[in-house]
Amino acid sequence: MIAAHDVLIFTAACVLMVLTPGPNMIYLISRSICQGRAAGVTSLVGVVAGFFVHMLAAAVGLTAVFLAVPMAYEALKWAGALYLLWMAWQAVRPGARSPFEARELVPDSSSKLVAMGFLTSVLNPKVALFYLSILPQFISPAHGSMFIQSILLGLIQISVSFTVNLLIALFAAGIAVWFVRNPLWLAVQRYVMGFVLAALAVRLMLEQRKTL
Repeated sequence: MIAAHDVLIFTAACVLMVLTPGPNMIYLISRSICQGRAAGVTSLVGVVAGFFVHMLAAAVGLTAVFLAVPMAYEALKWAGALYLLWMAWQAVRPGARSPFEARELVPDSSSKLVAMGFLTSVLNPKVALFYLSILPQFISPAHGSMFIQSILLGLIQISVSFTVNLLIALFAAGIAVWFVRNPLWLAVQRYVMGFVLAALAVRLMLEQRKTL
């Protein structure tokens, strides 16, 4: 089984990922503000379905890669660290925009909302990179089946993302108004997130390689 402290750290990484602005968050916020909470929640159903595609693909692919190419762990570790540093830079770079600056979207049917949410999630490079570079750092051959570990970690990611995105979809309009009235807190949030992401990147770079 996966160690408890690794589960906690992975859960924290999932929270950071979902709170970092990306295609899913921007789409859900824009849809919720432009078409209402129900539309945002309906879109979230599609987004979550997309997460399952990433999870299953990673579980099958990572298991095969770890068994065939032991050095793949080292490559994925550095890719994950660089990815986290890139996200940290995106959070603090000059001119970074808030995802709560919604785009204008025309109303869509429920089926199209689910389909668009699904496509946004499946084609989201942030989610793909998370599953290919961050998730492997919490898998150890000593803890049993790597496939099962991948599925368990994937379910944690999906649960965290669903919970946070549901709250965002339900309260997007109010949050957007609050940030407009309190721009200082938006800047503080960005820099805190950037610091934590950078710290996690350093942790990954210092992580000892797991042996098969």
